[in-house]
Amino acid sequence: MSDSTASSATADAPRESMLASYLALIKPRQTGLLLTTAIGAYVLTASPNLDWPRAALGMLAIGLAVSGCTVLNMVLDRDIDAMMGRTASRPLPGGDIDVRTATVLGMVLSVAGVVLAAFFSLTFWAVIGSGLFFDLIVYTMWLKRRTPLSILFGGISGGMPALAGRVLAIGHVDLVGLLLAAGVVLWIPSHILTLTLRYEDDYADADVPVWPRVFGPTATRRTVAATTFLAAVVLMVAGVLADLATPALVALGTLGLAICGLAVFALLRPSERTNWLLFKGASAYMLGAFVCLTFGAVL
Repeated sequence: MSDSTASSATADAPRESMLASYLALIKPRQTGLLLTTAIGAYVLTASPNLDWPRAALGMLAIGLAVSGCTVLNMVLDRDIDAMMGRTASRPLPGGDIDVRTATVLGMVLSVAGVVLAAFFSLTFWAVIGSGLFFDLIVYTMWLKRRTPLSILFGGISGGMPALAGRVLAIGHVDLVGLLLAAGVVLWIPSHILTLTLRYEDDYADADVPVWPRVFGPTATRRTVAATTFLAAVVLMVAGVLADLATPALVALGTLGLAICGLAVFALLRPSERTNWLLFKGASAYMLGAFVCLTFGAVL
């Protein structure tokens, strides 16, 4: 390798590392999953008369708002993250990105998403703005460090992308849109509470009152099983009301039965392995459910 090639490779490494740090700020997997619910809700509603430019710009607005909100959450929670082994290496507590830069980035992304949403309709703008409000103000700034019940209110923000996708297509809030959002909200305990079960000691180190620390692991698993069942039922009802194609409806029901079975198994035979399997399975279920809703509308 020549000196110039070696020098170029050395210079590229820090740039790639910095890019990875900025990408980590928006939690791409989480953001991508929420964006998938928005896309699924839009296609389910607008099909077969899809307006691709409108869809692309609408999803851009949702993606910007979700990404910006996530960055600002990382800023607000940087002290907690620094105390927990699972999160101590994140870009802010790890010192890869300074707080001021992250704050500006989060604000720019959030404002850009909200402003872009305003060009579509007042309702679309209000739904996206509500997501930011519940996540940043109600959940992160007000309740997260005070009560384990914060998840009930913070979860509302997780349902807003799905509702926004529906509103983007029809211009108003309806029952199916509320059911899609509720399905996501009810799914969130299987995603969050399984994580808190696995890293309960981390949360104790940071003095965050998560569900297992306050109510105990058994009550936490019962809550996960109950909300997982309700999420599956609610999304199934949404599919029926939206006149989903029969094969997609069958697939959606099968996925629901699978994740409910896994949640019951984790309740009856609790172990670190089954809990982690449920955590992974919950994300796969939500992705699969909205894939069914998306393609079931175009079959």
